[in-house]
Amino acid sequence: MAGLEVALGVVAAVVLVGVLAVRVSVRLGLPSLLLYLGIGVLLGESALGLQFSDALLTENLGIAALVLILIEGGLTTRWDAVRPSLGVGIALSTVAVVVSIGVVGVLLHLLLGLDWRVAFLWGAVLSSTDAAAVFSVLRGVGVSRRLAGALELESGLNDAPVVLAVVLLASGDPIRWWTPALVVYELAAGGAIGAVLGLGGAWALRRAALPSTGLYPLATMSVCVLAFAGGQLAHASGLLATYVCALVLGNSRLPHRGGVLSFAEGTGWLAQIGLFVLLGLYVSPLRLGEAVVPALIAGAVLLFAGRPLSVVAAALPFKVPWREQAFLSWSGLRGAVPIVLALITLVEGAPSGSQLVDVVFVLVVVLTLLQGTTLPWVAARLKVVQSTEMREVEVDSAPLDELDADLLQVRVPVGSKLSGVYLRELRLPRGATVSLVVRDGQGFTPDLETRLREHDQLLVVTTAQARRAAEDRIRAVDRAGRLARWFGVGQEPAAGATDGTDGRG
Repeated sequence: MAGLEVALGVVAAVVLVGVLAVRVSVRLGLPSLLLYLGIGVLLGESALGLQFSDALLTENLGIAALVLILIEGGLTTRWDAVRPSLGVGIALSTVAVVVSIGVVGVLLHLLLGLDWRVAFLWGAVLSSTDAAAVFSVLRGVGVSRRLAGALELESGLNDAPVVLAVVLLASGDPIRWWTPALVVYELAAGGAIGAVLGLGGAWALRRAALPSTGLYPLATMSVCVLAFAGGQLAHASGLLATYVCALVLGNSRLPHRGGVLSFAEGTGWLAQIGLFVLLGLYVSPLRLGEAVVPALIAGAVLLFAGRPLSVVAAALPFKVPWREQAFLSWSGLRGAVPIVLALITLVEGAPSGSQLVDVVFVLVVVLTLLQGTTLPWVAARLKVVQSTEMREVEVDSAPLDELDADLLQVRVPVGSKLSGVYLRELRLPRGATVSLVVRDGQGFTPDLETRLREHDQLLVVTTAQARRAAEDRIRAVDRAGRLARWFGVGQEPAAGATDGTDGRG
């Protein structure tokens, strides 16, 4: 049993160091993934001497971690925030991928003398942006919703077509006339499976009376993992099914939504830490010296030719301003995903697979240092930062099945138009009341003349029948202020509306 104790102790220590590394990375201005990679390298053969060289196991664990990262990204992505960027995001994850593979492949064939198929394989591996890097770095930059939404959608959606391209090119099988149709089927079927399971899972979770609140996050994550498994078994894109399922669930009215998102965020961090440490453990630093020159050449081709041209091709139909195109070009962050893709080429027996793993590892470190540390500066210079961008109000719900009622926990964010609204102006529907306000850590029972402030937390008790109207009203006032109508702006108040908070006004 001593072996188990040591293993659990090492894992716990690595996770704790990884958690502390987040704070260190914020202070130093470095992306935390570099520190995780460094931890893995220190544990490996060149430092502490831990031997690990199983490419197939690393690939499988990497894909499993990527599934958890995509779940966290999908659950925490707000549809209202990314909807204006839907076209650009889809174009970046499809058209831009094709252009990037073509441009990078041609230039690497000319500059490095790679065989055409190998050159395009390298281009495919390098064409995917990393969801973990984008979700962890981008959300702290403060760019507009249009840009943030486009990049989040791209990082969540482009893994699927890139994986298909890498497997196709690495397998050595001839590319036939029906190959594009097969790719379209895999993407369409994956998206459909994810949407169906997401809608079905949301419906079931809203009606389930689980005995513990901690079971709701587990059930939600399980539905998303089931989407991945279902997609793979249907010979479709499991990664796309995972992200779409999580996106649907994350934008549904889930019970205990706050707990679900917190659990998903913690699981996502754990997956990131484990994935980057594992990749650092797998790579042999002694071989990296030979990969530096090819990595720098490939990085320059990607950064100054492949990414900009692919962004222009994807964004041109949507008339994206040049400043935003420039930011999109610079913010194509690479992380663990290209390394996992390179491992796929190694497992598939593709030529120069081992060299590609080393090249991609060096390239990821260099580009992360270059792009991750300069992204806020670039955003400021291009004037795409919107530091006062309002965050959507957070509404968490918990069902009270025996009472046929619901509890809504509402957090008033900075910039919300709920701030300054009196409760009598909130005009919740009949059957809903604000029973508690927590302000500066102190709770009190409000009255009709209580005026809301930023950072307030409200506890709203509502009947099951009035819950949706109450939540819609809160979101409408958050967007448009006290004059907002029910179910958004410009519609007539719903029947049963009152001027009070207890349904008797």
